Amino acid sequence: MRHFLLFLASLSIICLGSFAPPAQAEGFVRADHQRIVDGKGNPLILRGLGLGGWMVQEGYMMGLANLKAQHIIRNRISEVIGEKRTEQFYRSWRENAVTKADIDAMAKWGFNSVRLPMHWNLFIEDKHGRNTSKNIVWNEEGFRRIDLLIRWLKANDMYLILDLHAAPGGQGHDIAISDRNPNKPSLWHSDENQAMMIALWSEVARRYKDEPTIAGYDLLNEPNWGFQDKKDKGGCRETENQPLRDIYRRTISAIRAIDTNHMLIIEGNCWGNNYAGVLPIDDRNTALSFHKYWTPTTQESIEPFLKLREQYDMPLWNGESGENNNEWYARAVELQEKNGIGWSWWPLKKMGAGNPLEIKTNANYRRLIAYLRSEGKKPSARTAFSGLMQLATDSRYDRNIHHQAVVDALMGPSRKSGTAE
Repeated sequence: MRHFLLFLASLSIICLGSFAPPAQAEGFVRADHQRIVDGKGNPLILRGLGLGGWMVQEGYMMGLANLKAQHIIRNRISEVIGEKRTEQFYRSWRENAVTKADIDAMAKWGFNSVRLPMHWNLFIEDKHGRNTSKNIVWNEEGFRRIDLLIRWLKANDMYLILDLHAAPGGQGHDIAISDRNPNKPSLWHSDENQAMMIALWSEVARRYKDEPTIAGYDLLNEPNWGFQDKKDKGGCRETENQPLRDIYRRTISAIRAIDTNHMLIIEGNCWGNNYAGVLPIDDRNTALSFHKYWTPTTQESIEPFLKLREQYDMPLWNGESGENNNEWYARAVELQEKNGIGWSWWPLKKMGAGNPLEIKTNANYRRLIAYLRSEGKKPSARTAFSGLMQLATDSRYDRNIHHQAVVDALMGPSRKSGTAE
């Protein structure tokens, strides 16, 4: 299960650096002072779903909360069925878990946007030499998936938010989120990893600078790291956040050298909630993202973020919320929208209820996860592979269990348009 905390961040006036305000390109979603607006300048409420579990598998989504991170899950699966078959499963998973049918359904339900959690290793194949940014071999698998999403979303007049969910080296101690390997240098302890992150965003900017279907670049998902105090694992008591401020400054500078069209989105430390020392951002086409899980749905619960919006004159967007019940969903959405805040629910689908779609498990897969949870005997490679490939097939929209009540709780009778009233 994901570990999110709501931290009432102290405010700071430390500056990230100076960036010239980008030109306001017509046709692109952008930050307009305290509002997000569409390409025509109309106020826009982004109502979306996150594609969690597609490019980045978190253990709890797969029935394997004990293993936490994707690289651990993959290694354990490989021990049972071999690397070749493991790669076959993951390719089939990516082919099936998100298709045009999912996007068409979201549009029919009334959603106007999708947040894509990206794993860096689906975009970077290899690197050579010291100057990482100029010696990267790009992995076209990730870009191909983005291109397909853009095509499907464009056909439905929907928007895409690109989210770097798993950055090179990993950006947090909560390893399930970023697929961090604690035995290797983190994002914060490696100049090479930071260079790769900046190079990746530069390449995204180069490829998509003229694509208005993309609403924004969510630069780094849920950093959770104690820079000043190693015991502060989540960074919730951090008061300066200097390394986070620095990576944002450098990334924004690199993107703006290529792309002045797209809105940028930043997240604070402490799972996207601690902005001490991070603000202000001088780039005017930037939004602030907070994440809201398991907290009260009262005006007071979001007041610290509303104060940030007013003080720094930048829009708010709730980039993640969910993993709760339908009554809570309805209250949380109502709270945010009455305050002019768009949202993206987490996730579209996973194993287990609580989301619009549920992925069914099968007997052979249940045998495998029982073994991987130390609750059963090791299945044969044939049995495990059969269960995994059936799981990949069952991840398709037409094979999912549909929970219309979740959709109804999120969308309600009046939320059928992306334009604020």
